Amino acid sequence: MKKSPARKKKLNILVTNDDGYFSDGIKALARELGKTANVYIVAPDREQSASSHSLTLNRPLRAQKIYDNCFAIDGTPTDCVMLAIHLFFKSVSLDMIISGINHGPNMGDDITYSGTVAAAIEGSVLQIPSIAISVSDYEPDMPMTRAARWVAKLIQAFPGFELEPSVFLNVNLPPDNGRPYKDFLFTKPGVRKYKDIVIHKTDPRGKSYYWIGGKPKWQKTSGTDFAVVKSGKISISPMKPEFLDSVSLEKLRSGNIKI
Repeated sequence: MKKSPARKKKLNILVTNDDGYFSDGIKALARELGKTANVYIVAPDREQSASSHSLTLNRPLRAQKIYDNCFAIDGTPTDCVMLAIHLFFKSVSLDMIISGINHGPNMGDDITYSGTVAAAIEGSVLQIPSIAISVSDYEPDMPMTRAARWVAKLIQAFPGFELEPSVFLNVNLPPDNGRPYKDFLFTKPGVRKYKDIVIHKTDPRGKSYYWIGGKPKWQKTSGTDFAVVKSGKISISPMKPEFLDSVSLEKLRSGNIKI
């Protein structure tokens, strides 16, 4: 008698973001991944864009259980990963952390500010394979289902990448054009400059206030995340949260420097 094929173990996937547990992106992602995986959600209870890799240490965190295996936290995406791993789902052996789908791009210099990317960074620090997912030029009510379906395919292909757990992927998709996502390229982060990055205004009482923002201008460099997304393809950038410059370290050690 022919043996039936062994049933593959369902992946245990933690899903988070920086747009909030109620966002279209995370809902679409959780629905799609839930077809083949066990999905656990811990996400902020409000938008936490540009929160970077910050932890909340100066006040207690509060959590709200939305439904089974879904919690909303009044903190940052990094807080969410910490509470998921060390408290809510500490008995679960998580296979992956997926952060997104973010409403807007996370490319180039903005990677350092991104709360979406920060959650993936925290996963890589904890040696859990992690992916940050963003959709460029997001508009309200833009469909996220096709993006989520592509992410599910990426997760299936991920073992073939043979990456170290300390490496995470930063993925940026072009806007949904009504057709399934397909073409992708492996990229490096681009560079963009801002004009009038700090905007100074005056309120009706004559007091100054400031907005950090401005108009960005990308440098047109082939092979970068921006150039690839601009061409209508998906950008996949392998990243490591490594700050040490090994070359400079050796140079300084051998330089007989006196202070």
